[in-house]
Amino acid sequence: MLHVCSLSKLPETVAATGAKSVVTLINAEMHVPTPEGIVPEQHLNLSFNDIVDPVDGLVPASEQHIEQFLTFIQSWDRQAPLVIHCWAGISRSTAGAYVAACALNPEADEYQLAELLRTRSPSATPNARIVAMGDRLLGREGRMIDAIRGIGRGANAFEGTPFVMPID
Repeated sequence: MLHVCSLSKLPETVAATGAKSVVTLINAEMHVPTPEGIVPEQHLNLSFNDIVDPVDGLVPASEQHIEQFLTFIQSWDRQAPLVIHCWAGISRSTAGAYVAACALNPEADEYQLAELLRTRSPSATPNARIVAMGDRLLGREGRMIDAIRGIGRGANAFEGTPFVMPID
């Protein structure tokens, strides 16, 4: 199972789910220690800001970040849950969950996965930059981008509610 949450819900989500792998998508200045129960090799920490276009002084997600993310996701043995989190559990982590679902289900319909994401997380507003790079790297020919545009911006929220993104 693939679980998504905010930073504030990370320890309880890992504990409640029995996760053995974690992906952190957060600003470089935020130090996120490896949660209890996770071995350091199973904690991927990617540091970039939640922006779509470059902004002076901020770090946008790069293709190298998304390649590292995809390598980690595709090497996940699926024997125990994996948690993806960001600061609020709304943008970077939901984009990561969507990209992961597309990567782990290469034959799945991008539009159905986007609708499933919306159903599971009404506040999800996936980072368009992450989705676009995932689309390109996975050879989805713009369908992931269109599908996420189709679900629109999520409901306003300070913090997303933890959810499960089905992956098979």
